[in-house]
Amino acid sequence: MKDRERDTRIANRIVRDSGVPDLLEVLSERINPTDLQSLLLEVYRRRSVGISPAAVLKQYQENRFVRPAQISPRESAEFDRLVFSLLPEGFELLELSPVSPLGSCSVLATVDQNNVVATSRNTEVCADPTNVLALECADRRKHSGNGRDRADTRLCASHRVLRAQLFEGPVSFAHFRVLTLCTAGRDRGHNRFEIDALCEQVDFYLRLLVESRSAGFRVDRIRVTMTPFAGGQAEVLERDVITPLRGRHREASFGLDEERQTGRGYYLWAGFQINVKDPEGREWFLIDGGFTDWTEKLMSDRKERLLVSGMGTERFLLCFRS
Repeated sequence: MKDRERDTRIANRIVRDSGVPDLLEVLSERINPTDLQSLLLEVYRRRSVGISPAAVLKQYQENRFVRPAQISPRESAEFDRLVFSLLPEGFELLELSPVSPLGSCSVLATVDQNNVVATSRNTEVCADPTNVLALECADRRKHSGNGRDRADTRLCASHRVLRAQLFEGPVSFAHFRVLTLCTAGRDRGHNRFEIDALCEQVDFYLRLLVESRSAGFRVDRIRVTMTPFAGGQAEVLERDVITPLRGRHREASFGLDEERQTGRGYYLWAGFQINVKDPEGREWFLIDGGFTDWTEKLMSDRKERLLVSGMGTERFLLCFRS
């Protein structure tokens, strides 16, 4: 909110200084997207003409968006190979574009557009692969039959994202790699889609964390929490999700977190989080997921269901490698 207020003040000052009272209205409402793109391209072309090599180097040294990652490509590739070898049957791997349609985050989810890096070509740098996977799911499902004829759509991506907000704390960066899963399907009644999708995704993450120990990662205690975001779902989560998962994964602890506030309004029905301790006893929040209404909105179909989740693999590599 503070960033938005600051940006609004700056925009208002620019409008006053320009002497064009309706400047923002002209740029944001009166010019169609194609013409705005042409205008911005010319603006940045003119600005680039006067930039010196020294200025480019200074930008590279000071701009947090452009600095290299803290992990090597070899580490990322080796971990991705482990991830891909453990994916449940039916998940398809995608290599996503670095950019997505303008509004991919702010229109689908409760994300401020100012937290996304927009481009001069009416796109935005990918800030959350789950939104993009939801778009891909909706596109595929619109062309794969009607209603009950549609089989579940399972997609996975390992993608570097860029976010504009300033993160604080250790191993927090402007751009980082995220592993994302997306399961889209139809309401099957009695919460069957939700239960099956949730069990499958959480089971995968737990198998990944356990197998990572054999690859040298210092994974200690694993803690899974689930939160019902709809009334009456706590018993369903305990009986149909937590109990079977607990039977398969004795190395993890499970519990309900009905007091959780983060994710309310973003997730529907239920959400989950996985925290992991290192041998020194420090606990790291690594995995977050939950159900959304994105495909329901995109397809205008109230029977559509979607479970999305993501793991901060860069954080995992930095905190748990030998």
